[in-house]
Amino acid sequence: MTLSIIMPALNEAATIEATLNALQVYRLRGVEIVVADGESYDGTADLARGRADRVIVAPRGRALQMNEGAAEARGDVLLFLHADTLLPDAADRWIADGLAQSGRAWGRFDVRFDTGGAMRLVAFAMNWRSRLTGICTGDQAMFVTRAAFEQAGHFPPIALMEDIALSALLKRIGRPLCLSARVTTSARLWETNGVWRTVLLMWSLRLRYFFGADPAKLARAYRSATRA
Repeated sequence: MTLSIIMPALNEAATIEATLNALQVYRLRGVEIVVADGESYDGTADLARGRADRVIVAPRGRALQMNEGAAEARGDVLLFLHADTLLPDAADRWIADGLAQSGRAWGRFDVRFDTGGAMRLVAFAMNWRSRLTGICTGDQAMFVTRAAFEQAGHFPPIALMEDIALSALLKRIGRPLCLSARVTTSARLWETNGVWRTVLLMWSLRLRYFFGADPAKLARAYRSATRA
C-alpha cells in the first residue's frame, strides 16, 4: 500500500507549518504529501513548499481542492487531512493494517480536540455518532482506497457537507473502518463562537442538509454565524 496525504488549505499560515512539520516522519517512510491551496493570500502556499511533495493551486472550496489534490496524488490510499489537525503516531500503519485486516475500503480516526472541558464531550459524541451512522467528518481524517474513491465519484462539488455527502456514497460500497487511534484537531472555531452555540449550529445545518437544503445556502449561513 502507498499512502498520499491530501491537505486542503485556505489562509492557514498560522497552523500549516506545525502540521506539515509533524508529517515529515511520514515522508521519510515514503508517504506522499499534497497540499491543495485555495488561492490563499497569507502565504500559506509558500510556507507549505519544501514541507510537502507537491503544492498545487486549486479552485477555492474544500471539495474542489481535495478532488484536485486526489487527482495529483499517486497513492493507492488517500488520506484527507485538515491543516489544523495532527495525526496519531504511526497513522500510516494503523491505516494499512486496519484496511488489510478488515477488508474495508475506507474509514476514519477517532477525534479529540486540543483543549479539554466541554470539548471532550463534543469529541465523544462525534466519535460515537460516527460509529452508529457510518458517517464521517473531515475532522476525523477520512481515508479511502483510490479504487473506492473513484467508484464513489469523488467529493461532490458542493459548498458545505462534502464529507457527509462522500460518506453516504462510500457507505454504498461498505461500512467505514473506525479506528480508535485519535487525531488531534483545533478547537479554535468552537472557542471563538462558543461551544454549545457551535454544536447547535452544526446540528441545525446537518438537519437542514438532510431535508434537502441547498449546500450553497448552508455555507452562507455557516459563514455568517461563525463571523459573529
